[in-house]
Amino acid sequence: MSKYQHQGAEAKLAIGSNPGRNRSHNRRVVLDMVRAHGPLGRTEIARRAHLTPQAVTNIVEELVGEAMLVELGRRRSGRGQPPIQFAVNPDGPMTVGIEIAADHMVTVLIDLSGQIRARAIRPVKNTDPAHILPELSAAVTSIRTNLPHQPGKLLGVGVVMPGPFEIDGMSSVGPATLPGWTGQSAKTIVSEAIGEPVEIENDATAAAVGERLYGAGRAHASFCFLYFGVGLGLGVIHEGRPLRGAFGNAGEIGHICVAPRNRTATFGPEASLERFASLYALREKLAAAGLDGNTTEQLQALHDAGNSVLIDWIAEASDYLAPTITTIENLLDPETIILGGALPNSIIDALIAALEPLPVSVAAHGRHTPRIMRGQTGQLTAALGAAALPMLETITPRLNLAPNIAVQ
Repeated sequence: MSKYQHQGAEAKLAIGSNPGRNRSHNRRVVLDMVRAHGPLGRTEIARRAHLTPQAVTNIVEELVGEAMLVELGRRRSGRGQPPIQFAVNPDGPMTVGIEIAADHMVTVLIDLSGQIRARAIRPVKNTDPAHILPELSAAVTSIRTNLPHQPGKLLGVGVVMPGPFEIDGMSSVGPATLPGWTGQSAKTIVSEAIGEPVEIENDATAAAVGERLYGAGRAHASFCFLYFGVGLGLGVIHEGRPLRGAFGNAGEIGHICVAPRNRTATFGPEASLERFASLYALREKLAAAGLDGNTTEQLQALHDAGNSVLIDWIAEASDYLAPTITTIENLLDPETIILGGALPNSIIDALIAALEPLPVSVAAHGRHTPRIMRGQTGQLTAALGAAALPMLETITPRLNLAPNIAVQ
């Protein structure tokens, strides 16, 4: 192992810090440790987190009192008094995630273990604040009925919408952003409308957060997530935390121009990446051929039938995505790049296969994980990411990286 590989392996250990001023960090370490590994005893938590047994005892007692952890009893193993096991409380505090898309809204209720406790998908005709805020309030009120009476409570609400924020006219692929929000403080007006603390995020970043907590990203502290919404976005997780940029617009990769590997390059507004590699671009091609691809089921049926328009789009999209992936790797040096979003899994798998052979980049060798992976959070990925936003502030350690351990 090289010096740099060794340093990277050491960096991925999420450990606590015994000084009292870091108590909030230590709480996050303990919660993340139990969430990632399943039931653990206090001694094992202390060993894994590099905390003193007394510090862990105090924190665990505090978290049990707040209904975030639950005592499971003693595990029988070997001689002596077996340790008392603690696990994340599935009936403890929960979060709500809402995805506002151009034509629909998804709402999910998530418990601390990452299980979906309730979900709802409803069509929307108008997404400007005047029309969507009452619908947001009604959605949260409706889904709250699924909260346990006690000790469950709502940690907060995450809301995601397509970006870029505060910039109109960038997209050439139709309604990639929502009208009427420019100049608005989305966090303020949404929080006032639903009466709960709110975290606002763009859909690609939120999807990466969801994948970090619940999907393929659990095994990786630094990765990129290519998100197929209406357009194409990039969520970046660096050292366990989302990279947002100065104005929340980091990762608007769909608006860059990139030369394809096997086709004639064009430039200008009509040559942005998402003109070719996006759900909107696919639907546009299907519509020109008299085919419907507005639902996941319709896209799946077309793929199952080997539809030539869909197959041609996969080939074209992969020609534009392959050099893009190389650029991402050379710029950000992620552990892996994950593809996911509103496309069926089978189409994402076909895209990944069509990317080969990938051009050479800094990720071309010396890695133990695939350069490209499919996400595991499926069609609800942005809403799950929205629900993960308040949880990220509660669970994920800030001073060190989250553990590089896959959860089975």
